[in-house]
Amino acid sequence: MFSRTSKVPSLRLGSCSTHSKFLSSFPKRSVSSRPSTHSNGALNLDPSYQRLLQDIDISLKKHKFQPLQPHRELEIIPKDTIPTARQINPEEWTSLDAASESLLHEEDDDKGHRKSPAALFGSNQKGTIIIPLELQTSINLLIADSDKSEIRSDAMRLFTIPGTSGESEGDWDTEYNEEYRSRRQAYRHSLKDGTAFATVALPAHYSAISSVLHHLQQRLGPEFQIDKVIDWGAATGSGLWASLYAFQKEMGPENQTALASNIKTYVGIDKREGLVAIGEKLVANTPTDGIDITWTKSFKPEHQVPVEDGPKTLALSAFLLTSLDTSVAQKIIIQQMWNSGADTIILIDHNTPRGFEAIAYAREYILSLGKAESEDPSKTTSATIGAHVVAPCPHDGACPLLHSGGAPLVCGFSQRLQRPGFIRRTKHSGVGHEDIGYSYVVIQRGIRPHAPISGLGRVGAIGKRALEKEQAAAVPMKELQLHTEGSEIVSTPEIEILSSVTDLVYPGNNLDHSELHAVLRKEAYQWPRLVFPPLKRSGHIILDSCTSKGKIMRLTIPKSQSKQVFYDARKSSWGDIFPHEPKIKPLERDQPKMRKRNKNIQATGGDIGKRKDMFKNKERPGYSKIVDNPRADKKLSKRDFARIRGTKVWLED
Repeated sequence: MFSRTSKVPSLRLGSCSTHSKFLSSFPKRSVSSRPSTHSNGALNLDPSYQRLLQDIDISLKKHKFQPLQPHRELEIIPKDTIPTARQINPEEWTSLDAASESLLHEEDDDKGHRKSPAALFGSNQKGTIIIPLELQTSINLLIADSDKSEIRSDAMRLFTIPGTSGESEGDWDTEYNEEYRSRRQAYRHSLKDGTAFATVALPAHYSAISSVLHHLQQRLGPEFQIDKVIDWGAATGSGLWASLYAFQKEMGPENQTALASNIKTYVGIDKREGLVAIGEKLVANTPTDGIDITWTKSFKPEHQVPVEDGPKTLALSAFLLTSLDTSVAQKIIIQQMWNSGADTIILIDHNTPRGFEAIAYAREYILSLGKAESEDPSKTTSATIGAHVVAPCPHDGACPLLHSGGAPLVCGFSQRLQRPGFIRRTKHSGVGHEDIGYSYVVIQRGIRPHAPISGLGRVGAIGKRALEKEQAAAVPMKELQLHTEGSEIVSTPEIEILSSVTDLVYPGNNLDHSELHAVLRKEAYQWPRLVFPPLKRSGHIILDSCTSKGKIMRLTIPKSQSKQVFYDARKSSWGDIFPHEPKIKPLERDQPKMRKRNKNIQATGGDIGKRKDMFKNKERPGYSKIVDNPRADKKLSKRDFARIRGTKVWLED
């Protein structure tokens, strides 16, 4: 043990006389421990400071110091002595009277449905689509049997923009049009391409198809039931999975399974063997007993449905038309879909100029086939004659965006997808969602339904409050009479009770939910569709819409029109159908052909669809274009020329 000793030198006072003189020169201080009895004098403080000190003194004296709570232990209570709701007799419950219950229900409805029923019907879109658990499990099993690094490299090779690294969200795309130099090379990459397709493109395609089917069910109602699907361009089965979960026996997200679907027959048509092989693997990993699933390379006569099965058959083609080289091939597919006998035809493609043009030309071609049947019933292939557009167009005329004559515009929409874990790991991204753009058209056989605008369902919670204020303001005010001493008291035989809750009268208040929706479904065929995001200002809302007149009209909803209409317009979104007629006369937006000759001329409607994110993903010029293969550019130009020249094919009989 070592002990520390102080090395401070000791001072010997007696050793040096100078030190003693130095210490004696300081005055002596008292070292007594007794407190001094001398009291300090009172300070002359300002009166404001005296009040402040008194308040502080009072607060300190009144402050209660709470002692620490003792530590408490949990007490074990026998299970038999625990009171539960089931042990309480029904007589002991206190129930609300009918008036209170109706009042609570009205308040709940007002809080949950501030929009008018018509606007709520027109904006019933899916917010974020979640991939079903069965499909996620099947894809995860497929990835577990594959090389993870190869899936990443194959996905970058197929679905990234050339010249990008795949690190940002804008580098990725879901368009699949890979071409190989030989069949042997294509066969060698077939399964790899199918796995990458199922990892990246399948969830995106599933979300777009599910969004269209959801909107179709909303528009056509519960009478619209499908039990057979014929899918052109089936790929890995995105249309199969979307239809299985869209048409369920029991509606509800917790009960959705493949076995609970109303779909009994599915025919997938696709020549790409690798994608079909992966689609078969995904189906094999999921129980689908009782569903007849068939994969084939081409449409055959035996796939044509009988006349009586047409209303329950759906002809679907999703993201196929742009993968075909020429318009002739596209026209053959559309003709097969028409000859299949299905009453409902759905076409979906990318919201690019190529994808929109393919959808628009196919739409016009199908409508021409329906018109030919109406003029000559001997050409009909179904019990229903004619054809009409269900969505998104509110008319059956020529597309105003396809034939705008000016800058090319796209009628496209967007759907958000919640990314599963395998997509985030494949793309090396931490973003939990992605937006998929698509163009689509839904066509049904038969004459277009027509119903006059009744004005029902235009009043929501906002409108009800405004009506209540108007009724309260319309009640005449009554004067109060002051009672003075000596005046006679006039006895009133009856006492008038003023109630704040009155019965509101407005169009459609006596209809229940099902009756009102039946009327709105017929009217919705004429409501304008918001083909661009609305421009929301403080005093007015601008809606660029495709109207029933076959024109792009700018609807301006001012704040002075009404609180309900302005609220519905402010809460509207891209892709909604808007039920209210504007107070201000709509303006037609067009782009004359003279703008092509002289670009300096500012034509009317030059700002159609102009939004702040219009040029977000536009390709910028750079030196990387110089090193591109000129032969590939030559092939691309030939392909574009074939497509431009092929637009005349749609007009030929």
